[in-house]
Amino acid sequence: MTDLADKKCIPCEGGIPSFNIGEIHKYLKKVDGWVVNSEDNKDYYIIKDFKFKNFLESQSFINKVGEIAEQEGHHPDIWFGWGYAKIKIQTHAINGLHESDFVLAAKIDKI
Repeated sequence: MTDLADKKCIPCEGGIPSFNIGEIHKYLKKVDGWVVNSEDNKDYYIIKDFKFKNFLESQSFINKVGEIAEQEGHHPDIWFGWGYAKIKIQTHAINGLHESDFVLAAKIDKI
């Protein structure tokens, strides 16, 4: 099977169903440390906390995430500060998750 990080995010403009929880858990096994969560138990997203030694390391990491997001045309929600970063990924057009969300997560894990 192809490594998710080797795939390309495919832009989604809606009109397709989001993954069900079974599909989500299948893909979670292919990424490291991401957690599935939902808003009102229907709109799923994946999220991960990252720890760093200082602010500069956090900022450097986030800059790399931004570069990947731009290359892939898939933009996560990002929070960061001194020694931490948090990334939330969801396909907003379908209010849920699809393969491209896990592709982006796998690419971020490779940083």
